[in-house]
Amino acid sequence: MLTGKQRSFLKKEAHGVDPILQIGKNGVTDNFITQVNDALEARELVKVNVLNNSFLDTKEVANDVANKTGAEFVQSIGNKFVLYRESEENKTIKLPK
Repeated sequence: MLTGKQRSFLKKEAHGVDPILQIGKNGVTDNFITQVNDALEARELVKVNVLNNSFLDTKEVANDVANKTGAEFVQSIGNKFVLYRESEENKTIKLPK
């Protein structure tokens, strides 16, 4: 569970990150969850774009993906959301205590 200070730090880190994954009209599939897991292991901090043609609620999708991947929901702005999970092999982000 992230503290407020850690969440603020991650929001600042995510500001300059471009979305690397998109959710379209097919919604959250098993393949998409695999891609998110791989991206989280490689980067720790991932921004996802929910396309307008999906008709999904961004926060609901973000919480669903976070639960399925074991990640922490950081923030949701518009049709984008950010997830964080500490990498087992590629630790690059040092969270404040």
